[in-house]
Amino acid sequence: MKNPMDRQLEKRLSDRAVAIGREGEVAAFDELLKLLRSPSNNARRLAASALGKLAWLGVDQATAVAALGPVARRDPHAQTRQYAIKALKAYGVAAQGCLPDLRDMARNSAEKPYVQRDAEAAAAAIEEALHIREDAAVHRCQRCSAKVTSDEYARSHQAFQRTFCDRCFDETFLSRRNFETQVEVNKTVEARDGTLVQSQGEKRIAEWLTAHALAYRYDAKYRIIGEFQIRPDFYLPELDVYIEYWGMNTPQYKMSMHKKQILYQQEGKRLISVYPKDLPELDRLLRTKLRLFGFTL
Repeated sequence: MKNPMDRQLEKRLSDRAVAIGREGEVAAFDELLKLLRSPSNNARRLAASALGKLAWLGVDQATAVAALGPVARRDPHAQTRQYAIKALKAYGVAAQGCLPDLRDMARNSAEKPYVQRDAEAAAAAIEEALHIREDAAVHRCQRCSAKVTSDEYARSHQAFQRTFCDRCFDETFLSRRNFETQVEVNKTVEARDGTLVQSQGEKRIAEWLTAHALAYRYDAKYRIIGEFQIRPDFYLPELDVYIEYWGMNTPQYKMSMHKKQILYQQEGKRLISVYPKDLPELDRLLRTKLRLFGFTL
């Protein structure tokens, strides 16, 4: 999309996809399927994300999987393929027909590393859902201790790797969905390699890593300690190094920042912290920190 009117249309379509996912508008399911065929990369990416969010709300799962499968395999935009793969993961058993394609993408060295990673995770989750469906063991909700059915157990483990009854699942899911949606809405800055990030500071870091041929995963979830999951801004899998850009200065943000830094420290993770004041000397900072971890460019 090249002219201002096209950009306005793209924004309108993207905003609509976000709204459907945020509000859980099951009635807008067909609208999302149309958005999944939009010429806008961003609209398709957000439509795929929204379809994943509707997976738990009673939509036609077979139709959703049939629409997401081709996008996951063939979409020209890597992050759109990634989001379609994540959505397929949410459909669990219903997406079992996509397992061969997901396994192929996980092994395809021509794919972006984050696409390979999420394809592998989706395949594993779908296989686990198939296994759990056959499991007749008795489980209890970790929040209210109520007995959960095999379907409740499968759904909650597929989504959270934890055991919830339907009531506790819905409460947790809504809270997480609102947070995830806000994160995706904030990804509006595009780096040169096509990765969408949340700020100019993150863009500069992404482009520095790309310029130095350092593979990275952006905004990926990693379980660091028992009950805690964090989303590092950047993870360098070849070096096992985390990079966080601490770009805000509010009291709540600072509390979250300190908690996250403590988690890294407790687990012995190699962390590089970057602050806005560091951006003018970003090259020197990253080179120096990486050298401390034994890597010289």
